[in-house]
Amino acid sequence: METKVEINLNPYKERVKLARVIKPIGKVTRVIGLMIEVQGIIARIGEVCEIVVQDEPEPVQAEVVGFRDQFSLLMPLGELKGIYPGCAVVPSGKALTIKVGKHLWGKVLDGLGRPIEDKTVLNQGEEFKVDNPPPNPLKRRRIKTVLVTGIRAIDGLLTCGKGQRIGIFSGSGVGKSTLLGMIARNGSADVNVIALIGERGREVLEFLEEDLGPEGMARSIVVAATSDQPALVRLKGAFVATAIAEYFRNQGLDVTLMMDSVTRFAMAQREIGLAVGEPPATKGYTPSVFAILPKLLERSGMGHKGSITAFYTVLVDGDDLNEPVADAVRGILDGHIVLSRTLASRNHFPAVDVLQSVSRLMPDITSNEHQSRAGMIKELLATYLKSEDLINIGAYSSGSNPKIDRALAKYEEIVAFLKQSPTEYSSYEDTLGSLVSLVEEGM
Repeated sequence: METKVEINLNPYKERVKLARVIKPIGKVTRVIGLMIEVQGIIARIGEVCEIVVQDEPEPVQAEVVGFRDQFSLLMPLGELKGIYPGCAVVPSGKALTIKVGKHLWGKVLDGLGRPIEDKTVLNQGEEFKVDNPPPNPLKRRRIKTVLVTGIRAIDGLLTCGKGQRIGIFSGSGVGKSTLLGMIARNGSADVNVIALIGERGREVLEFLEEDLGPEGMARSIVVAATSDQPALVRLKGAFVATAIAEYFRNQGLDVTLMMDSVTRFAMAQREIGLAVGEPPATKGYTPSVFAILPKLLERSGMGHKGSITAFYTVLVDGDDLNEPVADAVRGILDGHIVLSRTLASRNHFPAVDVLQSVSRLMPDITSNEHQSRAGMIKELLATYLKSEDLINIGAYSSGSNPKIDRALAKYEEIVAFLKQSPTEYSSYEDTLGSLVSLVEEGM
């Protein structure tokens, strides 16, 4: 009796479907700034092409970003050096993908997802698309669990949930990187994915060694696209980091995604938009900037299994929290933490301005008692700051206003609660206990 052997031909059918028997080869006709004009190819927006350069071992990768008349407009995923008129251009037939797996833990990748130093893991892992749609809104699970950051100011007064998306807004030099390092070291996530977009090259190693440290690096994956990289590489760095976080979320893990900064991501998209020919709109930003921000930010959050809790830093120009990118990001995210230059100048770190900050999900994930105590502390702090000038010049006499008296008595304790050294860790139980003592003692 003959035994029938069934062979699964589906993988081969997919390969045949995607295969191109004849590859159209185009040629470079013109290079203007960052834009490469190519004639003779048929390629989709987002498709990666290879530009063959003589005397170079590897072709230059470029992505199709637009069209003009009969020409395709490409931007390089590398250096333009060596490209000349007539260079052969070969479409790959697919968009950018990366190799992802647990082997990346503890590694530093470039903006295209390739290991910067450890080349032994270059071809390991599972191939994963960089550009993915956000999760189906009806299949996202509700956020019900507190994410412990180990930072009293956040856990006590701006409690975040597992799967929440939070913006960290501040000017330059106010402590964003240090705060991200504290969250990475102290947080309760299974894995951290950290994107350094448009950072100075000097700051990357500093962040790894000082802010992140060996303990934080052991369960982190860092994607570094420094400011000297082409605009498209800086843009892709943000999407690569998000794709890595999505891969681990799909495995059912709780991921913390940290991106520094969304502003430099927006600037990279502005460069690309202006090069393609988009008109500058709001304060020089092109319309595509505000179209691409939700496509990036909506990809994080809860999935049908696993979660991505995201912290996005926003570098505000001149400490103006209402500038266009900051305003757009604040409207998309589930909360914002504002870092104050005034507090930083007083050596108050982390310089979290709890009165300007808000966690939109705090009422859903904390008890009524916790919310009440946090509200009372904010009220005391606001009362003191409103009367600070009177107190400092001696114009306020004790007993005139019971509310100000309570605020004056508690101010130093509140400041001590909010201040925390980068190496200090505060458990959630200790933070809640400190809240109780702050509110109840002497009230």
